[in-house]
Amino acid sequence: MATAILGGGCFWCTEAVYREVKGIDSAESGYMGGQTEHPSYEQVCTGDTGHAEVIKLTYDPAQIQYRDLLEIFFTIHDPTTLNRQGNDVGTQYRSVIFYQSPQQEATARQVIGEMAHVWDAPIVTELAPAQTFYKAEDYHQDYFRQHPLQGYCAFVVAPKVDKFRKTFANRLR
Repeated sequence: MATAILGGGCFWCTEAVYREVKGIDSAESGYMGGQTEHPSYEQVCTGDTGHAEVIKLTYDPAQIQYRDLLEIFFTIHDPTTLNRQGNDVGTQYRSVIFYQSPQQEATARQVIGEMAHVWDAPIVTELAPAQTFYKAEDYHQDYFRQHPLQGYCAFVVAPKVDKFRKTFANRLR
C-alpha cells in the first residue's frame, strides 16, 4: 500500500470522490501544513493555524497509480483559485499536494505541467513536502455518505462526485 495526501478545498468533497475510486483502501479527512499541533476544526477554520484541509489516501499501486490519483484531483477541483474553492475562502481551502518522496514530487510536477494546458488560468496548486497529518474529528469522516441531503453536500459535494463518476467511470469501485 502507498499513501497520497491532497488538499483540494473542503475535505468532504475530495474524500467523497476518492472513497469511490477503485484501488483506494482508505480516505481520511484531516489537516496538514500548519504550525499548530493537533489543531481542531474550529482552529483551522480561523486560518490562523496555517493548515489546509486535506485527505490522506491509502491505495494499492497495483490497482491505481499516483499519477491517476493526481489526474482525478485536477479534475474534481479548481487548481487556479488561490486559497479558494467556490464559496469556501481561506488558506485552509488551498489547492495543495503534499509529496512523500522524490518520485511523488517529480510526478506531481509533471502532472501540474500537463494540466497547465487544460486550464485557462495559471495553476496555483502548492507543492510541499508532507508534514504531520492530523486526522480530523470523527464527525468529518465519511461526511457525505452520512449526510447526503445536508445543503452543502447536496449542492457542492454531490456535483463533484457526479463529475467524477461521469469522467472516470472506468475508475469506479
